[in-house]
Amino acid sequence: MSFLKNIFGGSSNEDKENREEAKFYTLDSQSQLDEIDAISKDKPVVLFKHSTRCIISRTVLRQFDNGFNFSDSELDWYLLDLLNHRDISNEITNRYGIMHQSPQILVVKEGKAVYNASHEGIAVEDLKQFV
Repeated sequence: MSFLKNIFGGSSNEDKENREEAKFYTLDSQSQLDEIDAISKDKPVVLFKHSTRCIISRTVLRQFDNGFNFSDSELDWYLLDLLNHRDISNEITNRYGIMHQSPQILVVKEGKAVYNASHEGIAVEDLKQFV
C-alpha cells in the first residue's frame, strides 16, 4: 500500500495489517487517545499532527517517515490528519497541555506528553532518547 494511500485512504484494520510498510497508525477517533495512553505505559507513542494542505507539513512528514526506523517494540506512531480531525487535535491540546502547531509531534509516555516539536524542529533522531 502506498504512503499516500495510507494517509488518505484505507481502514484502520488495513493500517494495522500493513504496519511494516506504513510504519504508522491513523489517528481518526478521540477514543484512540485512551488506547494511546494505555500503550504509552509500556512504550512511548509518537503523535504526528499533519496538515494535508501545507507544503512544510508534507515535507517534514516525508522526512520523518523516511528516517523512522524504530521497531514496534520500541515505539508506535500515529498520524493525525488535521483537516479531517481538528476535534482530535483540540482534545490532544486539552489532554496533554501542549499548544497546537502544525506540523507537530508529541511523545506520550506514561499517559503524559514528555516531548514536543514543530515545523523544522521535528527530527527523528530526537526520539532516540525515549527508547
